[in-house]
Amino acid sequence: MSARKHERTRDRAHAVQVLYTSEIQGKPASQLLESGQCLIEDGPLTDYALGLVHGVEERLGDIDARLAAASENWALSRMPIVDRSILRLATYEMFHVDDVPVSVSINEAVELAKDFGGEEDSPRFVNGVLGRIARQMGEEPPATGALAETAGAIVGASGAAAVVQVGV
Repeated sequence: MSARKHERTRDRAHAVQVLYTSEIQGKPASQLLESGQCLIEDGPLTDYALGLVHGVEERLGDIDARLAAASENWALSRMPIVDRSILRLATYEMFHVDDVPVSVSINEAVELAKDFGGEEDSPRFVNGVLGRIARQMGEEPPATGALAETAGAIVGASGAAAVVQVGV
């Protein structure tokens, strides 16, 4: 893995942590960062991580509208907060970070969902929603092996199922 790739993977994880904390505390992420209320173990956030956090914050309405449209039958408010944070970050990156291919944003989000996901099915759920967004963009979502094959019904925290089509 190249140093830059590894750094961006870490930056995405840090950005998700800030977005998650922001939502839990009900305060804007930028306010948490400015006041030092959201500290990352590895030290200050890099410019890339800060760009992701501020980008999500600035475009939250547009991002949430895209997520709501792509996660048919699954309200944003019912998603585990960490999954919603991962989806927001990846959606921002897919639309607004030109030097990151859509497939990389999706794969990185799936990996974040494996590490931090709020549910056992979080990786499949994240893959399904972002795959639908990629298709809406005219992109081909990445094949993620078993995830792509098994992403059918996704069960959330409430036990209700939402159908996410993958590979359609």
